[in-house]
Amino acid sequence: MAVEMGLWRAEGDKLVRIVPTAIGLESQLESYIESDSAMLGTTLLIVGRQVPTAHGGYIDLLALDETAAVHVIELKRDKTPREVTAQTLDYGSWVATLGRAEIHAIYDLYSPGTALEEAFAERFNETLPEEVNAAQVFTIVAASVDPATERIVRFLNEDFGVPINVVFFRHFIDNGASYLARTWLVENDGQTATTNAISSRKTKTREPWNGSDWYVSFGDNPGGRQWVDAMKHGFVSAGGGEWFSRTLKNLQPGARIFACIPKIGYVGVGTVTGGAQRFDETAVTIDGAAALLKDLNLVGNYRHDGDEDDNLAEWAVPVEWTYTVPKEQGFWKTGMFANQNTVAKLRQQFTIEQVSAAFGLDD
Repeated sequence: MAVEMGLWRAEGDKLVRIVPTAIGLESQLESYIESDSAMLGTTLLIVGRQVPTAHGGYIDLLALDETAAVHVIELKRDKTPREVTAQTLDYGSWVATLGRAEIHAIYDLYSPGTALEEAFAERFNETLPEEVNAAQVFTIVAASVDPATERIVRFLNEDFGVPINVVFFRHFIDNGASYLARTWLVENDGQTATTNAISSRKTKTREPWNGSDWYVSFGDNPGGRQWVDAMKHGFVSAGGGEWFSRTLKNLQPGARIFACIPKIGYVGVGTVTGGAQRFDETAVTIDGAAALLKDLNLVGNYRHDGDEDDNLAEWAVPVEWTYTVPKEQGFWKTGMFANQNTVAKLRQQFTIEQVSAAFGLDD
């Protein structure tokens, strides 16, 4: 059923209907959406405007949501309703072929000098996911559509789960003030229309891993492990439960690690020199000689209740540090990579570049 929006001004006991006008609206909507994408019902980060496709034509707006799905936003303008529906799907078929690098390139043209990772973190207060453009959402912006277009969009959305919808805006002027009213063709709850990535496309939508760089979360805690020990004696450690120590065992000799203290920042970059072992069995090199960590004069405490059990024990990996800074000088920049796991593959080139520059590793 066609969507109808009405607006009335209350004057005492009477209602006076305000007649909508579409004059100039569609030419302004692109700028309105760009300035406040929330008018589409969900928070978005605009990454491109008038984006040229490989097959001719220009996408009005491209955006990312908090899951890093790409939203294709098309205004009806002077196109017929059926044209804009077909065109939106055609643009979507092209967008679906874009890898993470292409999305970065589009944003670089849209906002030169601002890293996509920084902009994403500022907008959503979240790190840019490893998967970018694993899913697409299509939104047609219009003042009205014909019955055939309504049937097509509902058929695709409701019967086949294609994430396409129409958002209607009507423009009202009353006593010199302008108002916009919004509604959706298919009920929209503000949630992302699709969130599942397509596994076969991960090589394009995810940043490639160089095979050697790892993120390590070093939990510096009062009364527990201390970064000053790790920095001085050359190791990283985790424990107190299998969940904390399990990923530490993924580190192999020769791997490069970027150590980060949660909520503080990156504090060291180094090379792994040995496999993971229980802390009390791990040896490091001190003045050219091997020494067990448990025999060193350590500031921190690396014991856990019940740590006779390997799953509850502290585990450590010996590291030859390339560069370290004290905890108080930890380096952090909005948009850099962080992870709840103790160890994770560091794919995000933005973090590698920022830390390398801050620590002078590029030299």
